[in-house]
Amino acid sequence: MGELGRTLHAWRDRVTPARAGLPVGGRRRAPGLRREELAQLAGLSVDYVVRLEQGRAESPSVQVLSALARALRLSDAERNHLFVLAGEVEPSPGRVSAYIPPGVQRIVDQLEGAPLCVCDAAWTMITWNSLFAAMTGDPSRWHGRQRNIIYRHFTAPGDRIVQTPDQQREFRNAMVTDLRASLVRYPHDPELRALIEELRGYAEFARLWEQPVTGFHRSERKTIRHPEVGEFSIDCDVLAVPGSDLRIVVYTAAPGTEAAEKLRLLSVIGLQALT
Repeated sequence: MGELGRTLHAWRDRVTPARAGLPVGGRRRAPGLRREELAQLAGLSVDYVVRLEQGRAESPSVQVLSALARALRLSDAERNHLFVLAGEVEPSPGRVSAYIPPGVQRIVDQLEGAPLCVCDAAWTMITWNSLFAAMTGDPSRWHGRQRNIIYRHFTAPGDRIVQTPDQQREFRNAMVTDLRASLVRYPHDPELRALIEELRGYAEFARLWEQPVTGFHRSERKTIRHPEVGEFSIDCDVLAVPGSDLRIVVYTAAPGTEAAEKLRLLSVIGLQALT
């Protein structure tokens, strides 16, 4: 086991399942996370986590390192140390960050009853909870730009979140406004510039990008059309995280409503299809 593997193992041992928002049941030989649990939290295969700890996996990507830092609740200094051990350049302040601070992760872990996702400055989904995946579709099946909400909206619109024409117009204006602000903040981020350049190949985005449109996110009522539990309306809010560019998209339903009952049913069935 190399230094990277030993460090990952030590960090895994110090994170309890309760702290990570996982069930605590069953007897455990050690108080920390099992490899299977770390793999689940980071969106990696168990085999890959084993190979990392045993020093048999070379050159983990920036995305993998960011996912491990998030799952292990690393501080900024620890995250930078992880990058150094893996032979990667420390995350640059001039790039869009996919890092979720431990305090934000605690909030995500506590809101199990509300579908939510956390996005970076370019609106790429970094993490989400199981109820969000059950309601909107599982983002773990998507890779690269497929996890970007703006990219998916213009290139592969889903059929679960139904927008009125007014909602669609306001959503697009707000997203284009956000991308403009992100480009000003991170003018040298190659992935951000490549995302915008590709989106400009789509007529509707290009039209909005060339115009001086301005939009902002507001609380709104959205209609969800789910293949298993049917159609229901739910409130959606976009929360800014102070001191960072992160946004938390959270859906809530008032107690006793049809939406609340359907969310409860979704929390039971998860990603499985009803027969």
